[in-house]
Amino acid sequence: MNDIERLVEELTQLNEAYRRGEPLVSDTDYDEKVETLRALNPAHPYLKAVEPETFNGRGKVRHPVPMLSTEKAYKIEDLERFVNRVDKAASEIGIESVTYQVMAKLDGLAGRDDGTEFATRGNGFEGYEISNAFAKGVIPLGGRGKGLGEIVMGLSYFNTHLKDHFEHPRNMVVGIITSDVLNDHAKKALEDQAVRFVPYGELKRWTGSGPEMIASMDSIRAEVLEGIDYPVDGLVAEITDETLRAHMGATSHHNRWQIAIKTRGESAVTTVENVIWQVGRTGKVTPVMEVTPVKVSGATIRRVTAHNLERLRSEKVGIGAEIEIIRSGEVIPKLEKVLTPAETVLIPEVCPVCDAPLEEDDKFLLCVNPLCSAKAEQRIIHWFKTLGSADWFGKKTVQKLVEKGYDSLEKIYKLKAMEFQALGFGPVQSENLYNALGISRTTSVEDWRFLAAFGVRSLGKSEARNLLAIFPLADLLNQTGDDILAAEIRGFKEAKCKNIGTGLAQVRETILHMLALSFVIEPTPLTSEINEVEATSPLSGKGVVFTGKMIRGSREEMQEMARKIGAVVQSSVTGKTDYLVCGDNVGAKKIEKAQEKGVAAIDENRFYELVES
Repeated sequence: MNDIERLVEELTQLNEAYRRGEPLVSDTDYDEKVETLRALNPAHPYLKAVEPETFNGRGKVRHPVPMLSTEKAYKIEDLERFVNRVDKAASEIGIESVTYQVMAKLDGLAGRDDGTEFATRGNGFEGYEISNAFAKGVIPLGGRGKGLGEIVMGLSYFNTHLKDHFEHPRNMVVGIITSDVLNDHAKKALEDQAVRFVPYGELKRWTGSGPEMIASMDSIRAEVLEGIDYPVDGLVAEITDETLRAHMGATSHHNRWQIAIKTRGESAVTTVENVIWQVGRTGKVTPVMEVTPVKVSGATIRRVTAHNLERLRSEKVGIGAEIEIIRSGEVIPKLEKVLTPAETVLIPEVCPVCDAPLEEDDKFLLCVNPLCSAKAEQRIIHWFKTLGSADWFGKKTVQKLVEKGYDSLEKIYKLKAMEFQALGFGPVQSENLYNALGISRTTSVEDWRFLAAFGVRSLGKSEARNLLAIFPLADLLNQTGDDILAAEIRGFKEAKCKNIGTGLAQVRETILHMLALSFVIEPTPLTSEINEVEATSPLSGKGVVFTGKMIRGSREEMQEMARKIGAVVQSSVTGKTDYLVCGDNVGAKKIEKAQEKGVAAIDENRFYELVES
């Protein structure tokens, strides 16, 4: 087998893994291998066809117009060549002025929805019928029948709920579309309306001439990506004139009138000097690489996330490994690929903090020692961060308290200003810490936020809100996992209920102790009460989006008000949005676009009028 054959075989395997949602390398790494093949053999058949996808057990449907891949531009020179090629084609048919449009290139699963048939791209000419995706809970943004688009998951949702379990939102999306049996993570994501089919026609776009596009690419990128909460891997530029599109036509691989503008981000090569292990509040032990300092995008990088135990093992990431890291914009640097694996990878057998034996739990190591001081630190930090009403309790402060033996909320909330000072804090800081504790007790807090702050496994804010709509807080503390399962709350399967029941039992005395400190807790209305309110509320069943800086209350408070009277709080304006609630500094263009979609733009005062009515 020669070099080209080996490369094609590797590309085929990498593409198959990517299409089933289990990518083995980054998009950038794959694209580089494709370009290597192009340099070796520009006419190779692999470069002339759409990379195929295979969904077993799905019926095939023929696309009325081929769904092709996209030519890529990595440098401004590539984009200039594309514009020159378009100008030449335009002059051939007498078109003097060419208009381009630029939009985000979503990183999801491409599909076509004609209102009756919903199909994947497949091999570009025929795809797989997946209309049952809507029955599962995938939301068609703007309604059915909007043509070509991508099935994607909300990025903020993924980062909040799933990044510890999946490498990329696309992995989850592919699993949801291809699987007949969904796991709990997938069911919860669908229940929370986090998975959507986003038609390309619903995306924000810039329009202008070729020279304007080339000269203003940075500002165009910022404009079209503003507010997009989906995975993106570049931009797409295309001409708008249908006659010119038809004249330019397509290859068997891509449309000649369209190009993807890819931004790789700055990367660097460095060496792993050490791997340290950090313990989270639930006992999850995760690896972090200490690397030879290297500058990337203007910052000196010394530490890089190693993701999880599984990747550490499979790619042999250890001391001495040579790795490539990448940093796009201001994001945290990440491991792009391993260039030279380590000779050995050392996996700890005991907790790096308390020396208790570690257990393997899925892709992670787990410290199960309830007295582990690192877990205590993380639990306390989680409490103050989630509660959100007490400043001053940062990481270093909490570490110092735990080192001095104040490793529980019960102990910390007993401290007076003079006692903080006796522990080594300055007079002013001691007074601030004491006052912060008082503020946290006297500031109103939702019961679901209060409950989620205790860090019970599988019990985040969303789960707490759903539970407390069924069980008042005092009653919930006496429920077992079986009791919660018996309540048949949507998305609460056996494993989750067991985790919550066990976790509540472990922190029950702490919760009761904190309740005895007279926290001002705002109860969640029970489902039965909400149903009564919804019957008369003008916002019941209405889609509501909040934007801009709010003056009369925080955005989160207003969202909670809307939920309590039956509104559907959304993260972005779609065809199912009824109201755009605008605070300060909202651009006129954003309001106009909302109104073009039939969405009523209202100010805070009007929102409160609707709530009160």
